[in-house]
Amino acid sequence: MTDKFRERMADEQVRHDTRTLGDFVGIYCGGNHTDSGRLAIESDAATLGVYGRKPPVMCAECAEHLRYAEKRRAYCPKDPKPFCAHCDTHCYNPEERAWQQQMMRYSGPRSMFHGHAIDGIKHALEARKYRKQAGKPGAREEVQ
Repeated sequence: MTDKFRERMADEQVRHDTRTLGDFVGIYCGGNHTDSGRLAIESDAATLGVYGRKPPVMCAECAEHLRYAEKRRAYCPKDPKPFCAHCDTHCYNPEERAWQQQMMRYSGPRSMFHGHAIDGIKHALEARKYRKQAGKPGAREEVQ
């Protein structure tokens, strides 16, 4: 674990985004990989206590995807960070990006039943801002 990772994970917004991502991957894994052996994640973020006393439980494949996403979130050059779907800098490799999209499409609607109703409403309102700007110059720039 690098000092930069540790420093970025000290930021409350980064921690919140990482916890939410962990919950989403847990929802996805629970719905799609029920026959796989599932354990609490062991990652740098979990070591730092980002997930609290109850880290998300998932299979080894999903855990690898989450570890990758933790690093991408921690090292995101944008501040404030836009949604990855609306960002002009795509830092995920194509395979990971496709997996994350699939996972979000599955987990997003189900997250309301797992304690993320307020986050879902905020996400919908924020996405609406980006869609309104879609036809304007600089549509992919960060919304203030």
